[in-house]
Amino acid sequence: MPVRRTLVVNFFAKFGETGGRKVSRIGRMPVEIPNGVQVDVKGSFVSISGPKGKLERTFSPSISIEMENNQLLITRSSNAPAQRALHGTTRAVLNNMVVGVSTGFEKVLEYEGVGYRAEMNGPKLVLYLGFSHPIEVEPPEGVTFEVEAKSRQVFVRGFNKEDVGQVAANIRELRPPEPYHGKGIHYLGEYIRRKPGKSGKAM
Repeated sequence: MPVRRTLVVNFFAKFGETGGRKVSRIGRMPVEIPNGVQVDVKGSFVSISGPKGKLERTFSPSISIEMENNQLLITRSSNAPAQRALHGTTRAVLNNMVVGVSTGFEKVLEYEGVGYRAEMNGPKLVLYLGFSHPIEVEPPEGVTFEVEAKSRQVFVRGFNKEDVGQVAANIRELRPPEPYHGKGIHYLGEYIRRKPGKSGKAM
């Protein structure tokens, strides 16, 4: 590749098509609005509703949010480092809101241990984790549980990604996986670093 062309390629790779002004790669991507989802933008306040529920949020006034051609367009007021970070974060949050109300989010937990089991009591999740008593977990509004006893899995579902993640984390904390035998609650696919057990001395 000629030297001149190499310099041009390197320049655009470093600064993008806007020259010295860096643009958030995530922030500049529009958020597509699927069928069945309604979006209401009033300044920095955004309300999004769909088949799964309704979410509302107020964003920073320094970030502009506009609805155009069934897309949400996000722009920022300056190129300060904080604004560039906020630009991408705003777009990610809006996309999560759209996905949440249209298809929802899910976290899958697995439980391992002799005598460990889970069952439903109405909307509540009941866990038997080796304690002297069962633990009841009541889902917050917008979150539901499902138990698959055969695969020893608990499904946490909802339209708010933050709520789903927090509820799943709270359940995992009830009995975190221990490193020797892996007993406890862990996320599906989570790597549990195992420690070798202590071996007794030979007599």
